[in-house]
Amino acid sequence: MLQSIDARTGQPYGEPWPESTPAQIDAAVAQAATAADAFAATSAAERAALLRALADAVQAARAELVPLADRETGLGLPRLEGELDRTTFQLRGFADVLEAGGAHPFLDEDTVAGAPPAGRPRMTRVRIPLGPVAMFSASNFPFAFSVLGGDTASALAAGCPVVVKAHPAHPGLSRQVAAIASKVVAAQGLPEGVFRFVEGGSIEVGVHLVQAPAIAAAAFTGSFKGGVALAKIAGERPRPIPFYGELGSINPLVALPAALEKDSASLAQSLAGSICLGSGQFCTSPGVIVVWKDAGGDAFVADLAAKLQALAPHAMLTGGIRGAFDRGIAAWRGHGQLTVLVDDAEASAAGTPRPFLAEVQAGDFIADHRLHEEVFGSAALVVRVGSADEVVALLKAIGGTLTATLWGVPAGVELPDEGTLGIVRAATQVAGRVLFSGVPTGVAVTAAQHHGGPYPSTTAPFTTSVGYAAMERFLRPLALQDAPGWLVAREGVPV
Repeated sequence: MLQSIDARTGQPYGEPWPESTPAQIDAAVAQAATAADAFAATSAAERAALLRALADAVQAARAELVPLADRETGLGLPRLEGELDRTTFQLRGFADVLEAGGAHPFLDEDTVAGAPPAGRPRMTRVRIPLGPVAMFSASNFPFAFSVLGGDTASALAAGCPVVVKAHPAHPGLSRQVAAIASKVVAAQGLPEGVFRFVEGGSIEVGVHLVQAPAIAAAAFTGSFKGGVALAKIAGERPRPIPFYGELGSINPLVALPAALEKDSASLAQSLAGSICLGSGQFCTSPGVIVVWKDAGGDAFVADLAAKLQALAPHAMLTGGIRGAFDRGIAAWRGHGQLTVLVDDAEASAAGTPRPFLAEVQAGDFIADHRLHEEVFGSAALVVRVGSADEVVALLKAIGGTLTATLWGVPAGVELPDEGTLGIVRAATQVAGRVLFSGVPTGVAVTAAQHHGGPYPSTTAPFTTSVGYAAMERFLRPLALQDAPGWLVAREGVPV
């Protein structure tokens, strides 16, 4: 059974309702499959109109949706107002991309007479939609990574019907947004299978959806364990499908001595806020802070600890997430090589989670794989290093990560020293996004964005789940050889 829970009190409200049955999931997928050919053949203008209408409808329902989201998540009205704006912004942004021709790149090469390899037939390269997409909503962004979030927007922009699997952390909100989406699809004169909705908290619901034969791809944002399990299922189907999973990340931040010499106090304040933002429930939350073993580093770490100690994160999204956070902190607390810097265990046990910060030496961190695992919440490890080589070794030990932040890299046009170059090189090898200022909690929706990263941060490091390139996940390249004129004239729009 599904049930809305008041995030602040932990108490249920409203009546519970059953999760989707296998028959209901099959029916939703069948409707999506029936709609797939017609939706793929829609024009970019038609899909842009759908996305704009969805954005307008969500915007119009703001007064009902935001308080409901706040009650189920406890994220606060200002945060949720901004997240709703982000959601409508990206829906409209994909519409802009469609109208500019982004969904239908078209390369047409004329026949060249003569024998190969110089001679060739006429070749036309286009991209076509994959078909129905299973979209798994995330817990931590009830609008932007949920029912009408970036995965749904990018799949619809590509011309793929979507079967959304709601997240049980905000079931009432998900139902309301799904109802809005279905009404918009109908009002646009599109088949109802363009947008379908299933729900449930059990593992079986997600597994059944991924295994449905007509599903052509799946998009997932969530835990490493859940994502890896679903990716395995997607790969073991009789007809395997691509699985685009964002699985979590520890997002190392390297504070070079030059950065701390300039504005250590301000950087400590900014970093503390980033660690606690959303109670640490961001996939880009900085979990490893790399600081040199020198006087400037000592002062910065002390200041960071003081700033963190003064912050009070709000309640976490679900009991399960809070339990995992508590277990992760307990493991760190009992680790023999860590020095605890911030830990209010008694207050945390009695109410909302308190920030946690501990320090470890680079060699001990590198040698212990357990310290490379994400603790999802307002917690971080300070790793003290003595050289650029140690930073490089640390980044390589961490492996795939969504982001890496490098403070203090020289901003001029001249190449920095070899040690700094090595750090930059290592960061670009392990991260999907490298920042040279600011903090990683904040992912701009733009054409140049890449929100992905090498495994284990994602299952598909060549793709992004944020930004307009996200649409490319659901479009398959197709070469047409000596195609008839009527087909070439469609310039990539499927028949």
